[in-house]
Amino acid sequence: MLLAGEKWQAKFSEFTSEAWRLETRPVYRVPQEADEFARFLAGERFPGPYEDDWTALIRRHRETGGTIGRVHVVTRPLSDYLRFEFERYYRHQAPVGEDIRILDVTERTNPLAGVDDFWMFDRSTVVLMKYADDGTQIERELYEGDPAPFLEYQRIALAESVPFLEYVTA
Repeated sequence: MLLAGEKWQAKFSEFTSEAWRLETRPVYRVPQEADEFARFLAGERFPGPYEDDWTALIRRHRETGGTIGRVHVVTRPLSDYLRFEFERYYRHQAPVGEDIRILDVTERTNPLAGVDDFWMFDRSTVVLMKYADDGTQIERELYEGDPAPFLEYQRIALAESVPFLEYVTA
């Protein structure tokens, strides 16, 4: 099942305990970010802290005992997009409670090689995130099989990664 619009947005308001993402790409082409990304490449920085719909969502779920987290698999040198994502988003989202972690596979074997991006909600609902080679999202598909492999991917990602704030200060 293709998830878009209100059905997709509902996943973030309806989960009860956890929304978790695995990110594996060095570049995501997001039309809504194009202007900010261009300004970043031109040298503009985003001092923050700031509040937006995402940070409000993080706070709201934390207040009710829920968590939002992700692990991003990276290699150095970081792509321009990753440097932008770290500064524009992660640096502001981690302090308000999103559990952002980094799995740097620059000098080691990637324990999740071949695993594509996905979101998992309440450790039971998996949405496969599909991208074109240039990082443009082409589909979000509700996975209708056993979530056990994705739980194992999450376990590995969490065990092999470090918190974002630790990664950027190391």
